[in-house]
Amino acid sequence: MGEILGLGMTHYPGLTGTDEGLSSIWQTIINAPRIDPKWKDQQNWPEGMLEEVGNDMGLSAAGRYRERMWKNFRKQREIIDDFDPDFIVIIADDQYENFKEDIIPPFCVFGLDDEFEQEVWGHGFMSKKDNYWGEPHDTKMTFHGHRDGAKYLTTGLLERGVPMPYAYKLSNSPILAHGFNYTMLYLDIDRRGFPYPVIPFHVNCYGSDVIKASGAFSHLFEEPQDDGMPDPPGPNPAMCHEIGAKMAETLAASPYRSVVIASSSWSHCFLSTNTGYVVPDTETDRLMLEALKKGDYETWRNRTIEETEAAGHHEMLNWHVLAGAMSTLDRKPEIIDYVETFIFQSNKCFAVFPPA
Repeated sequence: MGEILGLGMTHYPGLTGTDEGLSSIWQTIINAPRIDPKWKDQQNWPEGMLEEVGNDMGLSAAGRYRERMWKNFRKQREIIDDFDPDFIVIIADDQYENFKEDIIPPFCVFGLDDEFEQEVWGHGFMSKKDNYWGEPHDTKMTFHGHRDGAKYLTTGLLERGVPMPYAYKLSNSPILAHGFNYTMLYLDIDRRGFPYPVIPFHVNCYGSDVIKASGAFSHLFEEPQDDGMPDPPGPNPAMCHEIGAKMAETLAASPYRSVVIASSSWSHCFLSTNTGYVVPDTETDRLMLEALKKGDYETWRNRTIEETEAAGHHEMLNWHVLAGAMSTLDRKPEIIDYVETFIFQSNKCFAVFPPA
């Protein structure tokens, strides 16, 4: 029988850059042309936001924030090292990086080569920016896949009635989507190496918006185009829970020691219509956190896709897959840390679901 360790974390892109870059993103958002002008008046800010901004536009807060994030990633790396898995399933999303107009699957398992090389700073979001580590854009990094594990997982899902797509190669990008890459980079912030084979498990978190918005915040700068009927939606929370349940059943029946990671922040401010796109939907995040602590997975499962997207919880569909898996295994989490913010775009949760 397989042993399974569950982890929840973030792949927040802001951490890849410098503190100056990290502290400037909120200013870009609050000054976007489609943001309500009221946000430019500090008197309209929620209590605590001005203190976080400080007298240097958030630069000092950025340094403190990063150190807190790094502490959490170091703790989770320690947990992984102690568990010593055969492979890690990373549940994350593709934001118009590898999946584009040729195909947008709701889910996909990647069976990558046992060793593959990537220029993670040479493509995508960070291709024209300096990164925190000062690594050149042409730096080549070696990672590891686990094709047999991916085949086992996909076969198990198919046998359990899930029509699961799979792939052995990337199609529209020379590197994995940032959700997968940044998860690995953050679990190796001290650059000791990341020896664990990974099985990327894609979720279409952005649904109808993944093509037209490229999974970012262009909607804050451009009027939406009426192109007729919207693109099909992504999977809803209940579907993600069902997939997670079948994933847990498959891995529990396997000969492998596996880690299942859900990688995403919680409410993304620039996606939340509930909060006007400037600050995260902290009220809803707290409701989700309290349910998670109790192991109340039905509250999670019963969220509608409309509620999910209004709260800016698009990427929490990754966590919904994990929640479905942990519910099936009858696991409750230990919350390592839960971090709220006004200016760093999203609240973050770090959790571990220890093996029974």
